[in-house]
Amino acid sequence: MTQNFDDDAARDRLQSDQDRVQGLIKNLRAEGLDAEEADNSADLSHVPQHQGDQGSDLFEREKDIAILEQLEHELAEIEAALQRLDAGTYGIDEVTGEPIAPERLEALPNARTNVDTPNADAPN
Repeated sequence: MTQNFDDDAARDRLQSDQDRVQGLIKNLRAEGLDAEEADNSADLSHVPQHQGDQGSDLFEREKDIAILEQLEHELAEIEAALQRLDAGTYGIDEVTGEPIAPERLEALPNARTNVDTPNADAPN
């Protein structure tokens, strides 16, 4: 089967995406996302926090956690694509076994399937 992408360019792009996502994850965690909620609340024992402020803090924390989970998922998909590249299966639709369109790989380098693959269970 003919390769429908440049191996080195794909690896460079995936590694660049991996570095970007790892940096975003590191920044979110550095902002205290992994700390206990009590540590983040700024609730001092002698200064009660208004319930509205607590609700806002909780909303922001849950939003950040959702973003972190999405970034971790994206990182896992990038790492899986790098593994497929190493295994020689990168660029091959995981459902049909057909080559993934070069345009799709350009738009989404960690794609597992073609856009038009019927019943594709893959997240891409």
